[in-house]
Amino acid sequence: MRVPLSWLREYVDLPATETGRDVQAKLISAGLEVESVEQLGADLKGPLVVGQVLTIEELTEFKKPIRFCTVAVGIANGTGEPQEIVCGARNFAVGDKVVVVLPGAVLPGNFAIAARKTYGKTSHGMICSGDELGMGDDGSGGIIVLPPEAEVGTDAIELLQLVDEVLDIAVTPDRGYALSMRGVARETAIAYGLPLRDPALLDVPGPNAFGYPVRVSDPMGCDRFTARTVTGLDPDAHSPIWLRRRLQKAGMRPISLAVDITNYVMLELGQPLHAYDRSRVQGTIGVRRAEQGEKLTTLDGVKRTLNAEDLVITDDRGPIGLAGVMGGANTEIDDTEGTTTEVVVEAAHFDAISIARTARRHKLASEASKRFERGVDPQAASAAAQRTVDLLVLLAGGTADAGVTEVITPSAPHSITIPANHPDKVAGVDYGRETVVRRLQQVGCDVYGQDELIVTVPSWRPDLTDPNDLAEEVIRLEGYENLPSTLPKPPAGLGLTDRQRLHRRAGRALAGAGYVETPNYPFMGEQVLDQFGLAGDDPNRKVVKLVNPLSDEEPALRTTLLPGLLQALRRNDGRGSHDLALFETGLVFHPRAELRVAGRLPVDRRPTDEEIASLTAALPVQPRHAAVVLAGAREQAGWWGKGRPADWADAIEAARVLAREAGTELLVRSGQYGPWHPGRCAELAVVVDGTQRVIGHAGELHPRVLKALGLPARTCAMELDLDTLEEASSGHPKGPKISTFPVATQDVALVVDKAVPHADVEAALREGAGELLESIRLFDEYESEQLGGDRKSLAYALRFRADDRTLTVDEASAARDAAVALAAERTGAVLRGA
Repeated sequence: MRVPLSWLREYVDLPATETGRDVQAKLISAGLEVESVEQLGADLKGPLVVGQVLTIEELTEFKKPIRFCTVAVGIANGTGEPQEIVCGARNFAVGDKVVVVLPGAVLPGNFAIAARKTYGKTSHGMICSGDELGMGDDGSGGIIVLPPEAEVGTDAIELLQLVDEVLDIAVTPDRGYALSMRGVARETAIAYGLPLRDPALLDVPGPNAFGYPVRVSDPMGCDRFTARTVTGLDPDAHSPIWLRRRLQKAGMRPISLAVDITNYVMLELGQPLHAYDRSRVQGTIGVRRAEQGEKLTTLDGVKRTLNAEDLVITDDRGPIGLAGVMGGANTEIDDTEGTTTEVVVEAAHFDAISIARTARRHKLASEASKRFERGVDPQAASAAAQRTVDLLVLLAGGTADAGVTEVITPSAPHSITIPANHPDKVAGVDYGRETVVRRLQQVGCDVYGQDELIVTVPSWRPDLTDPNDLAEEVIRLEGYENLPSTLPKPPAGLGLTDRQRLHRRAGRALAGAGYVETPNYPFMGEQVLDQFGLAGDDPNRKVVKLVNPLSDEEPALRTTLLPGLLQALRRNDGRGSHDLALFETGLVFHPRAELRVAGRLPVDRRPTDEEIASLTAALPVQPRHAAVVLAGAREQAGWWGKGRPADWADAIEAARVLAREAGTELLVRSGQYGPWHPGRCAELAVVVDGTQRVIGHAGELHPRVLKALGLPARTCAMELDLDTLEEASSGHPKGPKISTFPVATQDVALVVDKAVPHADVEAALREGAGELLESIRLFDEYESEQLGGDRKSLAYALRFRADDRTLTVDEASAARDAAVALAAERTGAVLRGA
């Protein structure tokens, strides 16, 4: 919303010394977002005067039409003689009043004016257009032609109101009232503690039976419709300079007198209006929902196919306008023909949601729809219609018809009950009841009560619906800058949950292992699941889709962290970073079996446990996962030795790092799933309540997936369920016991079938060795023809230690033999060389 300071002063008696910057600071302090203050005419220097064209000589010897003019400027040039000026514009004639800039003046853009010879003549100044004076588009596209009553030689800077300050306000969706001079003036009056001259306080005649017939078939979509008629308009009347200039400063282009007046009143009062050529309206004006497939050509010349949810204005022929958005071409006031002498003025109040959806459905944003979808004062419709009628009578010589039509759906004002000290509790400041009541009354509320206030909100503030909204009004008017910077005092005994602690430890552990955290948006497209090669019945294919996704290519919430991580890896690899190790911990989303509608939680108190549980039950299941991806070199080569590329073992080790942080034993075995290479995929499992549960996979990605996603060769990945890992943990991880007694090391080499996993052999050895076993490590894997084509040798180093004594050779050997015996029983292992 662009607010000229000169216009604002009509409603608030601001001190003469107050500048636009001063008003900007006050409004920002009150909570309005004033982005800038434009200084109009700051670099403009006269003389700039009104002139009258005396003669025009056409110079035809040039490629483009050139005119040599003599213009009377009175005594502004110091001599009283006509001024000789060369001009290329052709939209003026002899006798017209024009704007003339004389030598010595400076136009916007530091354009100095001097006498100069051009086209074989000497031009002593310029005849100006609106663009040259920084006025913007006035619709003429050429020289400014002034009305005949303009006096020759008078100052055009003052006449055209070229010097002004314009505040540019970014109006947030909850403050639709600020899309009007009335709303901004009210905020300014409150900020300065000055009275407001409300432009909506007009004497409005009551409705009668003589007004233009109106039928509203959808009272929910249109709860108020006012129609007034003005006859006897002068079709040759044009908008006066002051009206055109105010529209231009506010960012609107003058069109014709009737349209300019409706736009002016909309800017003044915030109520969009529409004027119909009465001779082109047939029968009763109606308001209804469109029939599916109906056609309407709007004022922009586009023929539109209507939707059954669109609210339309009709006459006996059908739709003549999209309600609250744009009128139809078949009832347009055609100023070019100059035939409109009677108009019907519409001032209505439409449902905000309906107008917003219609504007977006037809991709047709307008000044009217922008206001309706943010909330328009329904009580202002009659005053806006009256103001429009008054201006049409004043400026176009019309006569106001005695008939007044008002169709109103009764509605009670909205009231809110609020404790008098509620703003104090929200802000942490002791305002007191008197301050709370005074501030609420300043914004237009009616307030009753003592300790418990009953507040009736004004019709122009539909955003005030809850006690916290009223608290915000008090706080912002008292000044956000006056709020103390105090830290809240948390109650003792609260801290992070076990889940939160594991989440933080997991992030620190992976970062310590050389991974870089890469948070991603929680959205994905379902096509990536096809690229992963997931089975049709895979649970990860059941996704939660968003009603309003940020991107049509990613309309679903992720069921796995890998798409975002792999996209980040591909992007970084494409930009020259080839040695990558990335990780992310975050939520994934799975739909519940039973869909529920989430209830609305209260804002004036803490929700009950039942309300929170009901809301949680309506949300998707959201387990927390951890994932890593690797590509390129895991260890860099240098003077210290050879490097090595990242491989499947690094991805598995990342899972083991997380398991150690959770204090959980991780079971690693051969697996096969989705995007991983079937021969280089490990299945990750833990034991929860005596049952093994698969929590993820790790290994090297399938070449087919790498090609589909454009990833580097041999890219590896791991993903597991952190929540299930926490369930399997025994609480906080415990530090290892340190014994002062020496270790006894025993090596064993076992021959097993190639199909037997190392993890099964290790598990049997660990269990068989008993409590004396401190650690076990696979240090060699060997295959040869001597062992047999289907056999392999696994060599383990077993470390034994006791807490209270030095182990004897016999004790260590006995523990080793027990371990080998259990491994032989479970896996068929035999000692190599036995």
